[in-house]
Amino acid sequence: MAGTSSRTRTRTKTRTRTRIIVFTICALTLLCAVAVPLLVVVAVRSRCSPDTFSRAAVAADSHICSQIGRDILQQGGSAVDGAIAALLCTTLVNPQSMGLGGGAIFTVMDNNGRVAVINARETVPEKTRSDLLRSCPSRFQLLSGTQWIAVPGELRGYEQAHRLYGKLPWATLFQPAIRLAREGFPVPKVQGGYIPFTDTNQSRALRKLFSDKDGNLLKTGDTVRFEKLADTFQTIANHGADVFYTGSVARDLIHDIQEAGGTLTLQDLAQYRAKVSEPWKISLGEYQMYIPPPPAGGIVLSLVLNILKGFGLTLAAEHQTLTYHRYVEALKFANGLKKDLHPRLTTEAMGRKLTEDDFADRIRTLILSDRTHEPQFYNISHHLDTVGTTHLSVLAEDGSAVSVTSSINHIFGSRVFSPRTGVILNNQLSDFCGRVEEIFPGDQPPSSMTPALLKSPTRTLVIGGTGGSMITTAMASAVMHHIWFGKGLRESIAAPVIFVDAKNDLWFEANFDKNLTEALMALGHRQDPEAHRFFNVVNAVEKQEDGCICAVSDSRKLGRAAGY
Repeated sequence: MAGTSSRTRTRTKTRTRTRIIVFTICALTLLCAVAVPLLVVVAVRSRCSPDTFSRAAVAADSHICSQIGRDILQQGGSAVDGAIAALLCTTLVNPQSMGLGGGAIFTVMDNNGRVAVINARETVPEKTRSDLLRSCPSRFQLLSGTQWIAVPGELRGYEQAHRLYGKLPWATLFQPAIRLAREGFPVPKVQGGYIPFTDTNQSRALRKLFSDKDGNLLKTGDTVRFEKLADTFQTIANHGADVFYTGSVARDLIHDIQEAGGTLTLQDLAQYRAKVSEPWKISLGEYQMYIPPPPAGGIVLSLVLNILKGFGLTLAAEHQTLTYHRYVEALKFANGLKKDLHPRLTTEAMGRKLTEDDFADRIRTLILSDRTHEPQFYNISHHLDTVGTTHLSVLAEDGSAVSVTSSINHIFGSRVFSPRTGVILNNQLSDFCGRVEEIFPGDQPPSSMTPALLKSPTRTLVIGGTGGSMITTAMASAVMHHIWFGKGLRESIAAPVIFVDAKNDLWFEANFDKNLTEALMALGHRQDPEAHRFFNVVNAVEKQEDGCICAVSDSRKLGRAAGY
């Protein structure tokens, strides 16, 4: 019996030792599984420079909105979640540029690399005046009044994007902007510079929004609050986008518009739908660039870049004049096409043809190295230049990304303000001026907005611009300097630009090289002597070859990116 007991104890000890060994192996395996990715993250963090991020980033027009977008990402939100929260913030910080009364275009990439476009551009209302376009001015000017208001699509865009790609609850995305709107904040310098544009007899309600208790216009540094808009945000957060298009907010909004003399109806709002489509794609060396189709301006940007990529451009001193001459000529040919790029009249086959290399090759043969041409050579058609908009770029930790451009068009849009909802309405119908002879209900105005994604085997670039007609100039310049001239993203965005206006006259940004300006004039280019104000802004986020993330908000709008 004693021997049996001894053998039993020995077997028990052996089994115990075996269990301990197995447990230890499992524990070590689990520890390694956790530790290895952690070590990789730590390694990436340690090698990323102080001005980059290791996981995710947001580049919006203002630091506070970049931070709000970043905070949403850190809470487990998707790239779309971060973008929506940052856009709602921008509605408050830069209300002269965008808001629920406007429209937006999203280019979204999921974490598997699939790209889609969400078109929430505004549409022509049912009761728009048949003779409206006869009111278009011959030269650019800010157009105000209810007759220019298109059906807002902004919120339907948010709704569709969140339905397809959102992770956090819809209501969560509104909370930072609601707090900011209720508590108030110091008027930022950019917003403060535009508040005087509200001081007209046509926009008394809007002027009141930006006035203190004594009726004086707010100045930079004064506290501004958007309490009625905070109520609208809260209602939408609680009840969804439908409340803006078919519910109580819709009724209040239409009441205010019609009281101001407008013809927008509840039916216009109820019929609005955001559209999801495939992006168009062009090759730029090792990069594939994904762009939204019409009504966006991707066709124009792709044409400019396709023309330029065949030249083998360089910034070497002896070739600098030729490089910028060819760049300007490409922009002139792009101007010549703008009147033909109407989303209702431009078939997909026609539009795609304009993005192909063969088309750009033919135009490239028309660009001479030693001189320019008369305006009619470029098949130039009269159209009005535009200003405004906002853009933000987001890259999330899982590799998903959002490039989104939003606008109410001109500064403070139509300058029609809805006191019951706190919404500033767009004047997007003015974008038809000089493009078509007549418009029809449901038409979407052509746009320069081009939220883009560029993908190479080792890099992801999320980029877009603002500034109306200057978007093409700003984005082409940034892409050219970054992927062809090898400059850093920040330096590429900061590079001074040339804008070619609707008359093919050149505008030179203030810090543009004076010697280069004179050299271009000697080739026959014309400078607009009245050009003085630039609106071009580019915000971008890039995941680099080393895994680090560079995020840049254009300093022209005093922006600053945020990430982690």
